[in-house]
Amino acid sequence: MSPGLVCPACDRTYADRWRCTCGEPLDFQSTPRPDGPAPSFSAFDSRRGLWAFDDFLPVTDRVTLGEGFTPLVDAPDRNASFKLEYVSPTGSFKDRGAATVISRAVDLGVDRVIEDSSGNAGAAIAAYAARAGLDADIYVPASVADAKRRAIEAVGARVVDIEGDREAVAAACWEAVEDGGWYASHAWNPAFFAGTATFGLELAAQRDWSVPDAVVVPLGHGTMLLGAYRGFRALVEAGWTDTMPRLLAVQAAGYAPIAGDTGPATNDLADGIQVREPVRRGSIVDAIETTDGDAIAVSADAVRRAHAALRAGGFDVEPTAAAAVAGLRQYRERGVLDADADVVVPLTGRGK
Repeated sequence: MSPGLVCPACDRTYADRWRCTCGEPLDFQSTPRPDGPAPSFSAFDSRRGLWAFDDFLPVTDRVTLGEGFTPLVDAPDRNASFKLEYVSPTGSFKDRGAATVISRAVDLGVDRVIEDSSGNAGAAIAAYAARAGLDADIYVPASVADAKRRAIEAVGARVVDIEGDREAVAAACWEAVEDGGWYASHAWNPAFFAGTATFGLELAAQRDWSVPDAVVVPLGHGTMLLGAYRGFRALVEAGWTDTMPRLLAVQAAGYAPIAGDTGPATNDLADGIQVREPVRRGSIVDAIETTDGDAIAVSADAVRRAHAALRAGGFDVEPTAAAAVAGLRQYRERGVLDADADVVVPLTGRGK
């Protein structure tokens, strides 16, 4: 059974709850750490996917579709490496979080889960719920891309259309959760972040326990950034690495509260990161500051150019994934990253 939950803001504890009574998101009371030095990469059974790192996970292996151990490939034209998260079972890194959050749901005896999403998280939760034999209601913007709607419906989940922006969708979902239903949220549920933390664990393992100088990630609710931060921090705490990479966030112009861009919503292309009020904003800021990171906003034109270049090079990603590559270029142009810096960029979602 997974450990209980604690509010980092007021220290209240719970066996299970979707948020604290003070309104803050919850974290696990404890997370395991392995004893002893880092093993060789060959000691890991990659056939277990992300569950090969269960010594770090506060969730028991219950549900899997083979997520994890995504390829790490050189991208010499970008002087970087790409980690191909878009080859995950449902096409995005959100499968990492879906595997752990639905495993926790099964552990708790849940029979119906609820999620709100612009697409990828909803598709992942729907697929893993189906794998576990659970019902799933996925709240989405009425404008959600047809391909993402089909992906959710194809595995038997119920799509609930909500008019308005992401905040309106979340509000409708919260009301449904309060009426009864388990919130498998990629923004609120700590079990989801336990899964995305395996990105950092896995990346270090693939590099023989060295970490890059920087990781450049798209940022909406911070599911990837905070997951990476928690994974790298866990490695330092375990003594398997002695440094953490800089975390460099990339937001969509007009949806960039961390980067300080509060202007009009001009980047309508990177829909997966169109978030104006990230749930774990304080934690995101702490992760960026702790790693000497940064946050910038990129335009739709910059994303469009990066997306076209990626596809021309054989990387079939969605525009939101291309935002990180657009950000990589801007970070170099601004001198935030040296030309020879060792950089990894996760390509987070498949082209739809």
